Amino acid sequence: MISIPIIVIKLIALSLSLSVAYLAFYAYRRSESSPMFYVSIGFVFIGIGAICEGLILNTFNTPLLSAALVQSGLVSLGMLLILRSIMLDPEQQNI
Repeated sequence: MISIPIIVIKLIALSLSLSVAYLAFYAYRRSESSPMFYVSIGFVFIGIGAICEGLILNTFNTPLLSAALVQSGLVSLGMLLILRSIMLDPEQQNI
């Protein structure tokens, strides 16, 4: 069983990442700048990755290694999307 402080911290991390994702998507809608779209999707993956390890462990009763691998993969995918938004060519910034 996961302790209450860990659940609280994971929910705070999820809510913060989804807040950033919402604001980035709102900025994308206003300016139609594709880097902001990638930032918003990246933070969604980071937020989901923040809570998925505990959910996978408790729901599917998998080994810690498998749950950590899934979490690391989701967070890494989110970081790659944010990195793509930073490295996007200035001529390709509008979708």
